[in-house]
Amino acid sequence: MKLKWQLVLFATAILSVVVIVHGDESSVKPLVKIVKGKKLCDKGWECKGWSEYCCNQTISDYFQTYQFENLFTKRNTPVAHAVGFWDYHSFITAAALYQPHGFGTSAGKLMGQKEVAAFLGHVGSKTSCGYGVATGGPLAWGLCYNKEMSPNQIYCDDDFKYTYPCTPGVSYHGRGALPLYWNYNYGETGEALKVDILNHPEYIENNATLAFQAAMWRWMTPVKKHQPSAHDAFVGNWKPTKNDTLAKRVHGFGTTMNVLYGDQVCGKGDDESMNNMISHYLYYLDLMGVGREEAGPNEVLSCGEQEPFNPSSPSSSSSSSSLSS
Repeated sequence: MKLKWQLVLFATAILSVVVIVHGDESSVKPLVKIVKGKKLCDKGWECKGWSEYCCNQTISDYFQTYQFENLFTKRNTPVAHAVGFWDYHSFITAAALYQPHGFGTSAGKLMGQKEVAAFLGHVGSKTSCGYGVATGGPLAWGLCYNKEMSPNQIYCDDDFKYTYPCTPGVSYHGRGALPLYWNYNYGETGEALKVDILNHPEYIENNATLAFQAAMWRWMTPVKKHQPSAHDAFVGNWKPTKNDTLAKRVHGFGTTMNVLYGDQVCGKGDDESMNNMISHYLYYLDLMGVGREEAGPNEVLSCGEQEPFNPSSPSSSSSSSSLSS
């Protein structure tokens, strides 16, 4: 009888931990060990695996459910196109893969907050259904979409028929948080995530965690060798070369746009799509309590005067499109 009672208490304790972690999304006290003189930590569901990053503040310590709701207040309104899809838990679960590699955990709390705002600035801009006179303002409508609503083609590039062949009857139109277009992008991302989205691109629009993971993988991964990822360009891990300096490429939000979209938005002066991403980033900084003054001067924020890293190919011209277009 005593053993049975102990088992009941143990089960109740386990249930309480699950409720605490998944009910109010509170952060977890890390497990700690020392390996070769280095302090390594594991925070379970949010920061998995032994890493130095997990010993520091993780995203849920400074960006909580109510803040996510503040950033995306209109995403579940009746006129939104992805009602009930995007949520905080999916965002944090996706980030668990990348926090040990520095996503939102590089260089202290302020940089972490800024990076989350920057990443979500891109996401909000690309998934928004806001417009000039929209209720709450045009910047309140991020995460309104999770897929392109009226694709005018299937985005199959036959040049990749030996590496990422198109599946008959499948369309590779825009899906996700940083919208994926074209078979080769679905193929490359699917290989990285170990999910067969080349044959089943609909997985992206059916699973919010996977949609965020695909976007975070792109954020954390250089498009080409010897170029920075958007993450490295933002947090300062990247060391600009002399050519980068001459091309006016510097650390900051502007270069994240250059990495992700190149000459589709950069090197074009006062570009509307570029300004929309900047506006979302600044808006989110304010809502997160950081303040837009932390974003830096215009040459850091903008890529209007930057020389693009890569010229766009004809089949990549839609990769910077928002899902509403």
